[in-house]
Amino acid sequence: MQFLPPEIDAYTMAHTSPEPPLLAALDRETHLRVLYPRMLSGHLQGRALAMFAQMMQPKRILEIGAYTGYSCLCLAEGLASDGHLHTIEIDEEREAQLLPYIAQAGLSDRVTVHFGNALDIIPALHETWDLVFLDADKQHYLRYYEMVLPLMRPGGLLLADNVLWSGRILEEKPTDKEITGLQAFNQALVRDERVSCVMLPLRDGMTMARKK
Repeated sequence: MQFLPPEIDAYTMAHTSPEPPLLAALDRETHLRVLYPRMLSGHLQGRALAMFAQMMQPKRILEIGAYTGYSCLCLAEGLASDGHLHTIEIDEEREAQLLPYIAQAGLSDRVTVHFGNALDIIPALHETWDLVFLDADKQHYLRYYEMVLPLMRPGGLLLADNVLWSGRILEEKPTDKEITGLQAFNQALVRDERVSCVMLPLRDGMTMARKK
């Protein structure tokens, strides 16, 4: 996921607001204890997520794919005073790490963690979403998108992570289901007249789609 020259990447990080201490601790713990720490949003993307949320001041945020909670805490920085964030994680083993950090952030009453399959959980939430962050299994991105878009308010924002997939998105005959899923999602989004979208080469690629 390193697309920029190392010195430019370092310069970019040096000129981005620092991550809060709690997020830095979560980053360290994830790298120490979790098998694939690169899945963490991290400093640069985390500050971008926080800024998007702070600009929107959303009342309802949906995160599909919590992992260890870093992006959840970033998004929650922009919640409206009466807002609530729902995050979905398929791996129940993440609970021991997720919930303590949410509690330390003082968000236990403003963040609800759901464990299970997002395709089953989302329809049962009965919410209208202002902001959606999509960062789950890539082969189902298009299914998640088609499910949540009707549940988003006009002007709502969907953010989709890993849309470049370490550059492998350019493969012409992929056999990886994650790549074919991402390719289908990327192609569908840019053709969908219900949204306007822009793909940002931020970290591993992040698409912003605004519902018209």
